[in-house]
Parts: sequence; structure tokens; C-alpha cells
Amino acid sequence: MAGKYYEEFEVGETIVHEKRRTVSERDNQVFCDMTMNQQPLHLDAEFAAETQFGERLVNGIYTMALATGLSIPDTTDGTIVANLSYDDVEHPNPVFHGDTVRAESTVLDKRETSDGERGVVTMRVDAYKLDADADAAEEGDNDGETLVCTFERTVLSLKREHAE
Repeated sequence: MAGKYYEEFEVGETIVHEKRRTVSERDNQVFCDMTMNQQPLHLDAEFAAETQFGERLVNGIYTMALATGLSIPDTTDGTIVANLSYDDVEHPNPVFHGDTVRAESTVLDKRETSDGERGVVTMRVDAYKLDADADAAEEGDNDGETLVCTFERTVLSLKREHAE
């Protein structure tokens, strides 16, 4: 079990998640099919070519779900009771097929439940795509990364003493 118990979270700490994923066309297609989202901006190359983006975008909900999944091994894997909320979701920049996404979580708040047996932890999850433009990376532009999704995730976490 790699996740953290309530006591192990520190307000203000940032956890950089090492796992990354390169998003494929298939990932986007399957996610859109599973969720019945047939938005042509995600699926129709001809339609998307005529937009300001010039190509298909990866579904933003997929990007958020991917960021959550990338964060789980280091935060809540095996130590969570439930996800309580996802708040303040923003997608400041698009993700395209072939982009590699990574995530990091910053602990914003934590408090014990009224019975003292568990804890509520709120984290801000930031997802970045690695910039393919080598010139941007060399010039120190965001350290070669672009923020693509940010949100707050609030979880009900086990306390170590009550885990058994």
C-alpha cells in the first residue's frame, strides 16, 4: 500500500508524482465512447481543423481523470474511504494526442472527522503536459511544461490507528 494515512499528510507539502502518461488517440476515442461524449472537437479531425486549435483536443474530463489516477499511488492508494468532492476545475490549456501528462498534488487542508476516527484531506492537483517544443524548454518557459488542468480533490482518509 503506497498511499498516505491521514497523519502522514502535511498542509503545504507538494507531492510530485513520478508516473506520466502519453495520451493516445485511442485513449481519447475510448473515453469519449465510454462516456457517450460525441463532441466533434474530440473526434472529428475535419471539424477540429477548422477551429482555433487546428486539431482534435483530448477530452478535458479524461485529462482530469488521468491526473487523478496519476496521483493515487502517492496519496490515497489503499488509504482512502471515499472521494468527497472535486472542486474548482480549470482547463487553462488543451491536451492533444501524443502529449505526455504528469501531475503533482499540494495538500491545502486537513481535519479530523467529528468521531476522530478518520480525516478529511483537501489537495490541489495540477496536471502539466511536457512541452514538445525544445526551444521553449531551453528558454526556461515553465521548465518545459504547460499547465493543462487544475482542481481540488477532497478525500476521506483512514487514520493509521484505525486502519485494521
